[in-house]
Amino acid sequence: MAQIIFTQQLARFLPVPRLVTDAATLRAALDEVCAANPRLAAYVLDDQGRLRPNVAAFVDGRRCRDPVLLDDPVRPDSTIHILQALSGG
Repeated sequence: MAQIIFTQQLARFLPVPRLVTDAATLRAALDEVCAANPRLAAYVLDDQGRLRPNVAAFVDGRRCRDPVLLDDPVRPDSTIHILQALSGG
C-alpha cells in the first residue's frame, strides 16, 4: 500500500501519523485521509476541495501536476509527501 507522509511542521497543529492507502490517485488518497481527519482536511484542502496554495503534494518525488484535479496516479509502492509550500526569495 502507498504511504502518505506529512511534514513535521503540521505536527505543531495536529497529529500527523504516517498513513497507508490503496487509492489509485492523489485525489482519492487525500479524500480518504481527510474523511478520517477533518482537521487535517481543513489544512490541506480549501472549501472547493483544491490543494491550498500553502501546501505542496509530491507523489514519488514529483510535484502534483494539478492542484485542482489532483489526478496524479498512485501505485501500491508509491510515497506521497504533503508539506508546506515555501515562498520568498
